[in-house]
Amino acid sequence: MQILLDEDQYARLSRRAKAEGRSVGALIREAVDFMWTAGDSRKAEAAAAVLAAEPMAVGSPDDLARELDGARGGRFADL
Repeated sequence: MQILLDEDQYARLSRRAKAEGRSVGALIREAVDFMWTAGDSRKAEAAAAVLAAEPMAVGSPDDLARELDGARGGRFADL
């Protein structure tokens, strides 16, 4: 699942996350869980598919951070 946020939406989520001492990711996961309307069997099937996927190679955390920053166009480099 990919969630696209514009800069204003991300800024609002970031402010709320900071005020609550939580991460933006935690707020998004909570919203997805709250809004999920599929039955439990579909959730379980989706989770099983994700867990069954082959692991993918990733670089070092620094390489990943640079890659993500590049993908975001540098918008969140200061966070």
